[in-house]
Amino acid sequence: MSDARTEYDRLVAKTLQRAPERAPAFTTASGLPRERVHAPAAPDAAWDEQIGWPGLYPFTRGIQPTLYRGRHWTMRQYAGFGSPAETNARFKALLAAGQTGLSVAFDLPTQIGYDSDASIAAGEVGKVGVPISTLDDMEELLDGIPLDEISISMTINSSAAVLLALLVAVARRRGLDPACLRGTTQNDILKEYVARGTFRFPIGPSMRLVTDTFRYCSTALPRWNPISISGYHIREAGSTAPQELAFTFADGIAYVEAARAAGLDVDAFMPQLSFFFAAHSDLLEEVAKFRAARRLWAKIARHRLGAKDPQSWRCRFHVQTGGVTLTARQPENNIIRVALQALSAVLGGCQSLHTNGMDEALALPTEASAVLALRTQQVIAYEAGVADTVDPLGGSFAVEDLTDRVEAEAAALLEKVDAAGGMIAAIEAGLPQRLIQQAAYDHQRAVDSGARVVVGVNRFETGEEAQPAVFRVDPAVEEARATRLAAFRARRDEGRARARLAALEAAANKEGAPLVEAIVDAVLDQVTLGEVMGTLAGVFGEYAGADHY
Repeated sequence: MSDARTEYDRLVAKTLQRAPERAPAFTTASGLPRERVHAPAAPDAAWDEQIGWPGLYPFTRGIQPTLYRGRHWTMRQYAGFGSPAETNARFKALLAAGQTGLSVAFDLPTQIGYDSDASIAAGEVGKVGVPISTLDDMEELLDGIPLDEISISMTINSSAAVLLALLVAVARRRGLDPACLRGTTQNDILKEYVARGTFRFPIGPSMRLVTDTFRYCSTALPRWNPISISGYHIREAGSTAPQELAFTFADGIAYVEAARAAGLDVDAFMPQLSFFFAAHSDLLEEVAKFRAARRLWAKIARHRLGAKDPQSWRCRFHVQTGGVTLTARQPENNIIRVALQALSAVLGGCQSLHTNGMDEALALPTEASAVLALRTQQVIAYEAGVADTVDPLGGSFAVEDLTDRVEAEAAALLEKVDAAGGMIAAIEAGLPQRLIQQAAYDHQRAVDSGARVVVGVNRFETGEEAQPAVFRVDPAVEEARATRLAAFRARRDEGRARARLAALEAAANKEGAPLVEAIVDAVLDQVTLGEVMGTLAGVFGEYAGADHY
């Protein structure tokens, strides 16, 4: 038996003491045994180095030795719309249907850091997510949600520190130690400059907010992931799978280097880093991508970034099925696409998963389509059998070859970023943007020419089709929000609020001064999201984008 196999067996025994598997034995529908993991009878050194064993470097086969045999991935459906109360009701409906973690979508004003009554927010309040401006809003959003039991993911970037502060403030109001909080703030501002556009400040001050959140979470919120470095939005913008990995990891390198420059020990915060990827419909390529992601990041973390703790080498990631792959024509076909994409995420060993609703090419998902998307995950988890064996496609000639190819191409793209001076310099020069735009153009040309088939769009069309009923946000929400905010400001201690904003401004003006604590203090004294972000903008300035955008 190889040394690596012996180490794996020891790791399994240690894991089972802490977290027993879901069943005493796993069998197929016909009663045949399902093995925990499959490998060659006598794996050689090359196998151990490149493919290896789950839970061991380079983590190609997974970051846990027993993976879903211990517990399934977190089923985390993304939701947010209308008002905090309406979104809270959707959360509770999804939890009742079996969802195991919350994922919060915020509206555009909240994402960029404006209150719902700001003139720039007109027409966007509650449209693509929930509006959160105050501590009262956050309390209403999480009413009845046990914060010490439920993991919460917040897709927020420019204003991430403020939303995290609001969550911490809710925990404190409930008498909870914020250290109990589990979840993730996306907090990945670099991909906003690359692919999405909801930035507020220039890159330098934005990176300061990100690294200060690392510092705060490493001590105050040990169970919280301070960032989810996102390839999802890079893929949504049109990138290829290798580009998704390369530019995501280039962002990750930039964050780690910035945190290290700010005086943080890499092993103090890197175990809390997490990633966020898309799943598209090319099933084998997506499985290979997820496996390549773990191997490539492990090498980067260990050899390039100098992390010593094996926990720092692990690429933990959430997956969302590909929104850009959904079609408005024949929307029922999206159910099939989502099922295939979710299957690739599970076969690839994700830690949590969101499945899109079939109607999301048309509007926000209805409650019925959101529940159906959750049921897709549950069928994969409980009926398909793929959760009973770790890395069930490992060793496949096709999958191993694709894993190698995706990793090699992503590594070559990383070299281009390095040659440009690193990711921040590459973004300022427009390098990743241009490559993504070219990939998106090439894909669309292939669809338009018919070289790439999209069922129901450029082949197998059926003429006029009935469209399903779509979800609409009540436009009265915007007026109600303005009234609510006016009442909130009228009843607060204005002097205390102003003093908190003055303290935040002073901290922002002092290079290296902590910011998150000042933001927590501010929101506890009834300062709004827009006031915090406006104060920071007064110090940091606002970023309108570079000419090449």
